[in-house]
Amino acid sequence: MNPAWQQLPVRTALSALHGALDTRGVAVLAAPPGTGKTTLVPLALAGLTEDGRPLRRVLVAEPRRLAVRAAARRMAWLLGETVAGRVGYSVRGERRVGPGTVVEVVTTGVLLQRLQRDQELAGVDVVVLDECHERHLDADTALAFLLDVRAALRPELRLLCASATSDTDAWARLLGAEDGSPAPVVEAHGISHAVDVIWAPPPRPVRPAQGTRTDPALLEHVAATIRRALGEQTGDLLCFLPGVGEIARVAGQLGGVDADLLQLHGQAPQAVQDAALSTGATRRVILSTSVAESSLTVPGVRTVVDAGLAREPRTDHARGLAGLVTVRASLAAARQRAGRAGREAPGVVYRCWTEAEDALTARYPTPEIALADLTAFALQAACWGAPDARGLALPDQPPAGAMAAARQTLLALGAVGEDGRATDRGRRIARAGLHPRLGRALLDGAALVGSRRAAELVALLSEEPPRALGDDLLAVLRAVRPGRDAYAGRWREEVRRLRAGDTPETALPDSAAAGLVVALAYPERIARARGADGPYLMASGTAAEAAPGAALAGAPWLAVAVADRPAGSPSARIRRAAALDEETARLAGAALLSTREEVSWVVPPGGRRGELTARRVEALGAIELAATPLPSPDRELVRAALVDGLAREGADSLLNWSQAALALRERLAFLHRTLGAPWPDVGPAALTAPDWLEPELSRARRRADLERIDVSSALQRLLPWATGEAGRLDELAPERITVPSGSRIRVDYSGDRPVLAVKLQELFGWQTTPALAGGRAPLTIHLLSPAGRPAAVTGDLATFWREGYRAVRADLRGRYPRHPWPEDPTAAEPTRRLNPRK
Repeated sequence: MNPAWQQLPVRTALSALHGALDTRGVAVLAAPPGTGKTTLVPLALAGLTEDGRPLRRVLVAEPRRLAVRAAARRMAWLLGETVAGRVGYSVRGERRVGPGTVVEVVTTGVLLQRLQRDQELAGVDVVVLDECHERHLDADTALAFLLDVRAALRPELRLLCASATSDTDAWARLLGAEDGSPAPVVEAHGISHAVDVIWAPPPRPVRPAQGTRTDPALLEHVAATIRRALGEQTGDLLCFLPGVGEIARVAGQLGGVDADLLQLHGQAPQAVQDAALSTGATRRVILSTSVAESSLTVPGVRTVVDAGLAREPRTDHARGLAGLVTVRASLAAARQRAGRAGREAPGVVYRCWTEAEDALTARYPTPEIALADLTAFALQAACWGAPDARGLALPDQPPAGAMAAARQTLLALGAVGEDGRATDRGRRIARAGLHPRLGRALLDGAALVGSRRAAELVALLSEEPPRALGDDLLAVLRAVRPGRDAYAGRWREEVRRLRAGDTPETALPDSAAAGLVVALAYPERIARARGADGPYLMASGTAAEAAPGAALAGAPWLAVAVADRPAGSPSARIRRAAALDEETARLAGAALLSTREEVSWVVPPGGRRGELTARRVEALGAIELAATPLPSPDRELVRAALVDGLAREGADSLLNWSQAALALRERLAFLHRTLGAPWPDVGPAALTAPDWLEPELSRARRRADLERIDVSSALQRLLPWATGEAGRLDELAPERITVPSGSRIRVDYSGDRPVLAVKLQELFGWQTTPALAGGRAPLTIHLLSPAGRPAAVTGDLATFWREGYRAVRADLRGRYPRHPWPEDPTAAEPTRRLNPRK
């Protein structure tokens, strides 16, 4: 065995780890990156470190394919062998093991597939779940399944959770015994060198990330910081960026640097991965995604430049959109990244943000189960026999809303029954090792387009092709088939894996096959253009727009493969799609086809007067395919539409208000304002409630019928008849009041206080101002001149006669000499007439 293993710090923890597993069968290992956690521990557990321990078969699960291959090669190197000897690996579409393989490294996805096929994991003695601190959904799920296996089938199966952080309490509790005692935690301490932090924020503010878009100004600053660090520090430099696109853009700005430039990510060619994971003769700049945080050990690094960003999944269940978004990296991730500079010697980290921003940053990354589309997880749980994940020992329970959405999707695919248990079709979909939507497209598409083309198109959907190939999936297919780049090679391997049987090709051309397979995977993303150059409406009801100048812009129908919704935008953005026709859309979206009677209140564009419309509508989800008039719509649907019109336009606009109705409404409003219950609220909001318009409302068929309703009679139904108070309406809020002259004057209730407008001479002898509402609301009296013009306003007649009348009399007597102006109005005879002509 290569003597290099003796230099790995984790070797000092091996004895304690063996003891914990021998005693309890489970353990948690906390060891920082670079200690040998991923490479030496599996060899020791397998009995390959020449310490006399028995040989055991070990299965190591890693979250990424890149990490799987790197770990297997490193372990084989420590043994002085090549991969497929005593150490092998398996990833989707590729397996390199031999008859003597003792340690096999797999992705967590491959582990889940094996558990579904063989719950006992026959022949496996130890399972190591590596990088469990990253909280990937597959890893959490595999742990829950393995705990079930230990509890019910194989108590002797050994289980180790390995974490690069010291936050191990949750794992220890989860793996603990039934009596509540936690699983043993074994810690290995690496050689930790000091890492100086240099805060290097951008010189001017940058825009926050939106979706997967990162402000180019930040990327320019990251590139400038790399150049600065190369001039100030020695050794290799590792830069963390959120995604492949950002890596490519920063690389494009580093032309002329005196170093080898490497782009490290999950899709990087094998030669680049090898160059990144071994030191070279020249200085290196490695631009990496989060894969280099803990999954991989990059030697020679003395400087880290951290952009401070990461990618997390997000799912918009309401719109049926899922994807990655760019977020601030957690404090734990920032510590992991900085630590890469101090693994071999003292180092430096340049952080491209201000120190104050850390106060607003999450301590740990959010578990994937709390953010992701849970359709694949729900199908895994259903196939395991745990519908809705009930009873699974998960570190965090799945959100109820996300699980409900996942179950609805699986029901639509026919993958689960009404009881939530997996159907035979669901198990066939799960065995494909794909997202259930893609499994459905592969399964059903093979019969419609042939197994080869179904596999080709699903392979394009399972790993997104490079953006440079454009947004037309058919054009991408034609470009990838003869391609010789790394992506084309991976695509061909996936096609071989997915192609089952030899279903003959159909006569359907590629142009139709592409749209059909995409639509089978995402029927709710079938989209139809709203106009010649207008936006699209997807079957889910979401509006979507093609990018300006896109190859598919203007196509009448699309099957949308990839879409996202930029922050603040009401529409989705179509990133990749295939053209479609209506016949194919109907075939692929058959489960969404419906015929319904639609009765609605429609306000024409630019108009204010709505009208009831009744139609029989054939639709594909939210997309209207055809409509015909409905001559005899259901009465309840009609009533509901009229109620909607009442709510939207209001009773003031929709009903025909006579003067009598308006007057009654004002009197009722006054009593409700003054006395409250039981007098009804007759404000605009209250009158949108429909019951007061019955039975006329239920007999109405159109707007004109509503306009013919006797509103005054309808308002009478609102009076408090049950309490007997209705009979006091004329007492509490009389329509008219008899004044001393004998005239019956109408009271104006339209303002805040009731007003009586009357000629001054008609009130002679009236000493006290009347009060309404049982004495709670004094009248406001507008005293008019003989010509009917305002002369004075008072709420207290006695005071007016005593103090204000003299001034009014002096002002008006000369202008109206034929009208009486007595010295004492309280003793004078009220009159509506003139004085006798002299």
